[in-house]
Order: sequence, then C-alpha cells, then structure tokens
Amino acid sequence: MQYTDEEICTQFWDDPSQYHGSVSPPIYQTSLFAFKSFKEFTEAQKLERENYVYSRGVNPTVQILEQKLAALERGEKCKCFSSGMGAISAVFHTLLRSGDHVVVINNIYGPTTELIHYLSKFHISYSVVDHQLTNIYEAIQENTKLIYVESPGTMLMKVVDLQAVTKIAKEQGIVTAIDNTWSTPIFQKPLTLGFDLSIHSLTKYIGGHSDVIGGAVIGDQDLVDEIFQYGYQLNGAVLGAHDAYLINRGLRTLPIRLKQHQENALNVIEYLQTKDEVASIYHPSLVKKDSPYLDKQMKGFTGLLSFELKEANFLSVSRFIDALSLFKIGVSWGGYESLVNSPVKDNNEQQLNEQGISPGLIRLSIGLEGSELQIDDLEKAFQQL
Repeated sequence: MQYTDEEICTQFWDDPSQYHGSVSPPIYQTSLFAFKSFKEFTEAQKLERENYVYSRGVNPTVQILEQKLAALERGEKCKCFSSGMGAISAVFHTLLRSGDHVVVINNIYGPTTELIHYLSKFHISYSVVDHQLTNIYEAIQENTKLIYVESPGTMLMKVVDLQAVTKIAKEQGIVTAIDNTWSTPIFQKPLTLGFDLSIHSLTKYIGGHSDVIGGAVIGDQDLVDEIFQYGYQLNGAVLGAHDAYLINRGLRTLPIRLKQHQENALNVIEYLQTKDEVASIYHPSLVKKDSPYLDKQMKGFTGLLSFELKEANFLSVSRFIDALSLFKIGVSWGGYESLVNSPVKDNNEQQLNEQGISPGLIRLSIGLEGSELQIDDLEKAFQQL
C-alpha cells in the first residue's frame, strides 16, 4: 500500500492500540533490554540491527522515526544518527577506503568539506567540481567509488540534474549520495531518481523547532545495513530516544510548515527583487525556467535563500545584519524562527572569491512569523546602508 506523505508524517507506524490508546508513541528511555532466558539473549545478539538488545543498536522510539523517514523517501531502510555530520561521516567511513577517490560538488556544507580534506590523511583522494554534468563526468577516475551531491546547496542554493548524475554513476558502478536536507523528502525524493543514499540533517526542517539535533541515512537495505555495521555502531553516533521523539513530533507538522516556509520565502524574494541595493538573489525557484529538470525532481521550495549586497564588504554586511531584530543571528536553519547569517568575515574576502562567493553574501532562513513582519524587518535594515 502506498501512503501519502501527509499520512506518513501524521499516522504511519503510530498504532495507539500498542500503547494503551496513546496517540503519541512512548519514549523508550533505556540503555538496554532484558531477556527472559540466556538463549533468547544470545539469539538476539546475533542480529543486533534487527533486535532490541542495546540502544546503541536499535531502540523502539528511534525505530518508529526510521520507519517514517524511509517511507517518506521511498527507501527500504533508514538509520538515524545523533547529528547530520554523524550521518555524513558514517557514509564516507563505510564506503571509502585507502586508495579510493570521491567526486564532490562544490559549495557543499562546510564541515563536510573539512571531512573530505581530513580523509586525505588516509590516502582517500577527491575532486571538487561545479554542478555542470560534463565536469562531473570528467572528474571520474578509475578508483572513483562515490559521487557526493548537495542539491540544492545551502549557501548559493545551486541545483544539479539528479537523474543525469545517477545515469553517469550507474554506467560506471559508482555509488551516489545526496544531502537532501534543503528540500526534505516532502519536496524531493532522490532515491526515486536513482540515488543510492539520501542523507538528512534532522536538525533542520524535519525537526523544525530548533530544539534537537539529529541525522539520517536512507537507502536500500543492504547498503544501510553495511552503514549500520561500520559507520554507525563502531562510531557510536547514536540518536537518543528523547531526541527521536522530538523529531517525530516535528515530522507530524512538516508538510503544513513547509507550505508556510515556501509562501513566506517567495514573498520575501519578490520584495528583494525590488531593492536597488541587492545585486543577486539565490533560490531554486529563480532558476526553474533555465533548469527544466527541476519540475521532475522538486515539488516545492523551502525557505532558505541568500542574496548579495552591491556594496560587497564586511562593514556593509555587518551593518545590515546588526539592524535586524526579527531575524536572529545564528547558525543552522529550518526552524520556526527567522535567522540571518553570512560567510563573510573581516579577513576572508580572498578565500570567498576563490569559492565563488561574494563578500556581500547574506543568507536568510525564512521562518513562520509571516512575510509582512519579515519584509518590514528587512526594510529597516536596508535603510541603514
């Protein structure tokens, strides 16, 4: 039976009859599970990824969340982690070994870039390319084992033709993985387009309330089981039961929240397009006409966007951000609150230029407060330039 996304988020795997009529599954706040006999215990230990033995392996509260995320992505299996970086690290540590090569799309999440650089210590090489398919193809080597994509990205919001990437990879037996955090499974399902793994920071839209950190990897059962054995259990990046409960709570309102994030973001973009102080705006909705594949791979757009000030320097960026009050200054994104951030520092202009990032770039996470309030706050900041 095929469930809708709304059914999966609100009802799937929640059976009140199992929990004395409770509409919310309980929090199994336990480190271990006891057995009636030693034989039963030893049998369960033979396959800890399927049996409740120790919560570093499988926990019922976490498992409910994993079942829902796998269903949303149309994947066979999901494993949750204590952070998005825990999930990303598990994928790289499981799939790559000394002598391997990975192709990475540029402008990915900063800590992921640091991880890739760190892996060179173990003789794992990498090529960083832009989103052009020809450059991805030309970067592939005989020892390439993984193509890693973030689409849309989270700074310049660049997109790539996901189905075309998987076609290139499958022809050469290369595993593909994508950070799908920006879109969530509601707006983009990479596994249905041929990707092997879809990775999420559950901290962002899926959690949605800026009160929990988590990550997830979704894919076919064999690949996720391999990640469980080597990238999860041995690294110990375990998602706790209470965190899983909070993320599952956020999941229930995800579809309706995303509709509001999208509406607010599109209104803010329309406003930014009227401002003479703005040089460029970055959001996937703005490249839809030039990227016909987006209609196939994306059903909607979330609220993370960025724009460049024409007066591109640290002082202008700082003056603009400090004039905001509704938009809070902070890392992360995807919560109910509006946030502002910038990669611009007072001494990194050359580094930004090398990455193709303007020293006037400002990133906005458009929250749920209402676009009228958000636009009013931005207008006050523009008046300070």
